[in-house]
Amino acid sequence: MRQYPEEGMRNADSPKMEEAPWSVFDFARRYRLEKNEENRLLTLFGTEAPLRELLFNARRLS
Repeated sequence: MRQYPEEGMRNADSPKMEEAPWSVFDFARRYRLEKNEENRLLTLFGTEAPLRELLFNARRLS
């Protein structure tokens, strides 16, 4: 399969999964965070943030 230079540039410019913005609401639901933790992340980041930052900053109670 032949890959054209434009396609390679497009793939290189697209954000990686951990860099793409995630909804804080979806993140909290997926990782089963409590409502107060969801609110803390919303205060910290707003409605969207990179997955890497959400994972790094989320506190999950066991």
